[in-house]
Amino acid sequence: MIIIHIVEPFATGVAVFVRLLTEAMPNDMHIIVHGERKEVMRADEVKKNFPRENVRFIRWRSAKRSIDPLKDILALSELYTILRRLKRKGLVDAVHLHSSKSGLLGRAAARMAGISNVIYTPNGASFLSARNGLARFFYRQLERLGSRLGGRIVCCSPSELHAYHELGIDAQYISNGIESQKPQHIFSSAANRRFTVVTSGRIDKQKNPLLFNEIAGYFREFADVQFIWIGEGKDKKHLVADNITVTGWLSSTEVHRIVARSDVYISTSVYEGLSFAVLEALSLKKPVLLSNCTGNMDLVKQGVNGDLFNSSYEAIVKLLQYYNNREMLDVMGQYSSEICATEFDVKKNFKSYRELYKGILSGKGLVRPKWSF
Repeated sequence: MIIIHIVEPFATGVAVFVRLLTEAMPNDMHIIVHGERKEVMRADEVKKNFPRENVRFIRWRSAKRSIDPLKDILALSELYTILRRLKRKGLVDAVHLHSSKSGLLGRAAARMAGISNVIYTPNGASFLSARNGLARFFYRQLERLGSRLGGRIVCCSPSELHAYHELGIDAQYISNGIESQKPQHIFSSAANRRFTVVTSGRIDKQKNPLLFNEIAGYFREFADVQFIWIGEGKDKKHLVADNITVTGWLSSTEVHRIVARSDVYISTSVYEGLSFAVLEALSLKKPVLLSNCTGNMDLVKQGVNGDLFNSSYEAIVKLLQYYNNREMLDVMGQYSSEICATEFDVKKNFKSYRELYKGILSGKGLVRPKWSF
């Protein structure tokens, strides 16, 4: 099969998701149509992580993250041209759209090009991010609009699926997965001299650096407690507590090394699809302390491999418990590893995507559009 992946953003968790799909299906050809966010990571750097044998790239030059009617019309026109050209050459068996912007423009472009075998994976839908009523209404209407253009919506967590069902949008879910980490990357928390709390990802509103800073600030007087944020972003200015270290973007090997040597992985996100960063922490035998939001809630068995929190106060209380009972962290970390291996195995979970591609190719999984152009 030839699968066309349309990707914006071509960075961070979405890029990891697409890479894992290409690795899980080495006998299929993958053509990745992508934008670029230079402020996060250059596209050439992201491409280096992909297999060379079965992956080809096409630049989607007009794709932008923010909503801009004129630029979005240009992006739609360019994407339609790309898909029409690939279809004429017989290079389209299935189209897989990744993230909200690709999901809306991609379904419209595919419909215009006469391509009906389409899958859309939100990986953290934009309507989950809206904090005020008007923005929430706007993003929800965009999702409803997109759903009427055809294609099958495949969420990556049960809680994300529930959010779509609450909108009255039909969807299914296939859980994200990850490869088990090699033993040499795994360390006991007892090896640390300082109690280390780590997170990773783009520093922006979705990841809620203000909350991270508030939590870290409580521990300023603890000389043996440190907080590490692996990543970079426009909201770095909010991380002002003097016990926070911001590393910038690092290689995956270096990220694994830092997370493996930490005591607790924390996420302060406002919403997620199903975070690959948290999955990596689970595979590295780390207890996780996660904000109680879409995506995160699917990764924690409360009190077993970690905890959920609803406020900075709850997070601080849990961290104090971990700090004063460090022997429990290794036990919780072992449960994290077991949960990751049994519920989030990439080879097992991503086989379902290939079956779905085959299904829509045969017409069995096809969702017809409700509107025509």
